[in-house]
Amino acid sequence: MDTSKSSLLANPNPNEPTMAFHFTTALANINASSSHYLRCRRIRCAAYASMAVAAGPGRAWSRALLGRLLRDRGRAKTRIRINIRLPRRRRRRSTRASSASSRLEILRNLVPGGGDLDLCCLLEESASYIQCLTTQVTLMQSIVDSISM
Repeated sequence: MDTSKSSLLANPNPNEPTMAFHFTTALANINASSSHYLRCRRIRCAAYASMAVAAGPGRAWSRALLGRLLRDRGRAKTRIRINIRLPRRRRRRSTRASSASSRLEILRNLVPGGGDLDLCCLLEESASYIQCLTTQVTLMQSIVDSISM
């Protein structure tokens, strides 16, 4: 086979089959008779766990995500969250340096386990996390498409 054809046919994300296997296995174990809230929470946990397991232990975000899921597992099973959003005051940004550092802090808060990483590692972890999130979205879209047909 030609190398240009093999690169086109190769899976761009080798973790996708692993993620699909773990996610569909976890979905099969979710009890349909439970409440809507519990089903949603279990599906979310299954999606995050399958994504973290497929990424492997080499990524800080996958270790942080699995650790968070294990910590949350022991907490109360039914928890009602009420999100109340208060209006924020608009503040002007004083300098470019402060806006860059605030954006960096926002990125650190978005990527699981990103709080202790330096800039280079944070960007690598962010790229890996985004790649796994896009794979997760395409996997869920294909599941929905196959069910709705």
